[in-house]
Amino acid sequence: MRYSIAALLLLSSASFANEVSILEVEVECPSICTFSVTLEHEDEGWHHYADKWEVVTLDGRLLKARVLHHPHENEQPFTRSLSGVAIPPEIKQVKIRARDSKHGYSKQEVVVDLPNRD
Repeated sequence: MRYSIAALLLLSSASFANEVSILEVEVECPSICTFSVTLEHEDEGWHHYADKWEVVTLDGRLLKARVLHHPHENEQPFTRSLSGVAIPPEIKQVKIRARDSKHGYSKQEVVVDLPNRD
């Protein structure tokens, strides 16, 4: 399942200036979930770069995080995956949030419906 966030970003890009933006989320959940998240950020080297994105419950409980260990100055936007995300079957939606090393967590959070959770 793929979610494109382009319209949301166009409406709210001014409020996320210099913060990391979530452009797209893909999720597969046969039983254990795999997420692929596309981020965009004006990385400026080691002092200011997108350094993590997370899968959290709607009430904010961390399920799993994808740490980004280096700047992506010459690779924008970029996609990174996270597999092995165990999500209890009663949870039908999660949030994706991202952060950078200077501003912390972006104001943007993306709610994702989990497939096969009817």
